[in-house]
Amino acid sequence: MARKKDPKVGTGKKPKGSGRRLYTDENPKDTVRISYKTPTDARKTVAKVKRINKPFARKIQILTVMEQRARVAGKNEQAKIAKQGKEAIRRKHGKTKSTTSKR
Repeated sequence: MARKKDPKVGTGKKPKGSGRRLYTDENPKDTVRISYKTPTDARKTVAKVKRINKPFARKIQILTVMEQRARVAGKNEQAKIAKQGKEAIRRKHGKTKSTTSKR
């Protein structure tokens, strides 16, 4: 049985049975590390996200990931810190939640 070759790197396609089945970070230099083990770690991460040179949407996305992971891990205080960080970024950027997503 002939195996299909893997799709090109960067296309986001993941073939079954491939060594590249799991998600791989195509550009690890762009990765922003998040830490939410303690409330202090969460505050440091929020401060780092605020000062990095990334677009508004990327900053919100990073803090959303942190908030969701912290909440699932049962760390509600850290999730609250991430949520407050998102609100601060929105205020600084002049955007409200109602303009970014409608529910």
